[in-house]
Amino acid sequence: MNPALPGFHPDPSIVRVDGTYYLVTSTFEYLPGLPVHRSTDLVSWELIGHVAVRPEQLGLDDVPTPGGTWAPTIRHRDGTFFVVVTVMLGGRGCVVFSATDPAGPWSDGVPVPAVEGIDPDLAWDDDGTALITFAGFPHPIRQVPVDLSTGQALGPVREIWAGTGAFAPEGPHLYRRGGHWYLLVAEGGTDRGHRVSIARGPSPSGPWAAAPGNPVLTAVGTEHAVQNTGHADLVDTPDGGTAMVLLGVRPLGFANAFSPLGRETFLVPVTWVDGWPQASLPEATGTPDEDVAGGDDWIAVRRTPSSLLGGDGLVLTGEGTTLADRRPVFVGRPQRHLGCTVDVVVDASAGRGGLAARHDEQHWFGLEATTDGDRTVVTARAVLAGLESTWTAAFPAGPVQLRIEQQLPPGGFVPAAVGGGVVRMLAAWADADPVLLAEFDGRYWSYEVAKSFTGRVWGLFAVDGTVSFTDLRYRGSDSA
Repeated sequence: MNPALPGFHPDPSIVRVDGTYYLVTSTFEYLPGLPVHRSTDLVSWELIGHVAVRPEQLGLDDVPTPGGTWAPTIRHRDGTFFVVVTVMLGGRGCVVFSATDPAGPWSDGVPVPAVEGIDPDLAWDDDGTALITFAGFPHPIRQVPVDLSTGQALGPVREIWAGTGAFAPEGPHLYRRGGHWYLLVAEGGTDRGHRVSIARGPSPSGPWAAAPGNPVLTAVGTEHAVQNTGHADLVDTPDGGTAMVLLGVRPLGFANAFSPLGRETFLVPVTWVDGWPQASLPEATGTPDEDVAGGDDWIAVRRTPSSLLGGDGLVLTGEGTTLADRRPVFVGRPQRHLGCTVDVVVDASAGRGGLAARHDEQHWFGLEATTDGDRTVVTARAVLAGLESTWTAAFPAGPVQLRIEQQLPPGGFVPAAVGGGVVRMLAAWADADPVLLAEFDGRYWSYEVAKSFTGRVWGLFAVDGTVSFTDLRYRGSDSA
């Protein structure tokens, strides 16, 4: 299945231990952070835990969007798993976490002050010295030997490679293979110019000779269904082969321009020719249709979902904040399908809240219910670059059903096929037919417009008072 991890799962890193694969991805401002997925066949993946389940492990309180956890690397040595990551734009900087069980618990983390950059990789030299390789500012790839127990540098930071000449060499991963060291990097920025390049040399610090066939993989200039392909990591397979995980987006419409889900994790096989890896673009086979009641595996913005959910079932207590605030009372899940419908019954008799889809503080849409005398008032809100549009409908007092439909654009050469699919927001009371409050083009709430580095996360929120949610249902499909 491709994507291997659908929805908001960027910057994948992978390791194989005793025949089992473990994969981590970026989470930016969300907690719990750095999900760990497990697979035995590189096809079916199971979420087994998160590296960061305690807010103090990352320190996201004052980190602005799009800061937070950028591009982790997972590795294993002598019975211990390690994840190294940079908390950008504040927080704890570069941190190394460790665990004997990848499901957790993970350590509180050891900061590495010498790493002033992004996308840290972890490898060990032939003498056992731990090496962190990262993208600096400006972008040349840099490296520093580190004591993982203290986080202290064991030598100077050195620049080791400037890439092939493309924009923004980043996301480095270092490997020992046969008599060579290989340095895999991302280049071209994480948009349509994204690509995977590689070099090799006699030591972990080079000197590096770029592969004659670079880039190893890119969708640049193609009409391929998966775009922005890059930020890859390699892993050996039991049959002696190699697999590559990488990020990509699935843009919609005949213009191939707008991707609502953000950057997802894909997986492709790798062949080696004359000592260099070669890979083809991933085919977008899609995610199986899903029709599920309820919700679990919640994530929240800069704090844990468990700190927000109270009582039995789904109950949220507002703090006077909205989704435009840095710390909203919001619990969500990454949208897994290009088209989906989410329904929930909201009891707002003692508060104000509802159902929403979030990209960041300035790009979100949702339905908000509140009680006004003998009425339940539902307001649909669509916020684009901080500009808000609203639509309102009133119902008899009592619980109200809220629904958000995110439809795929039609096929063919028609104006509606240019955009990102239609978003419809509806509300209903009791057994009455739903009332359509708003309908608009979803292209403006896509990765390409919001540029929040994450993707569409649907969920539940509270603004004031106590809001209860029941009968939550998610239906998703990648086909019209």
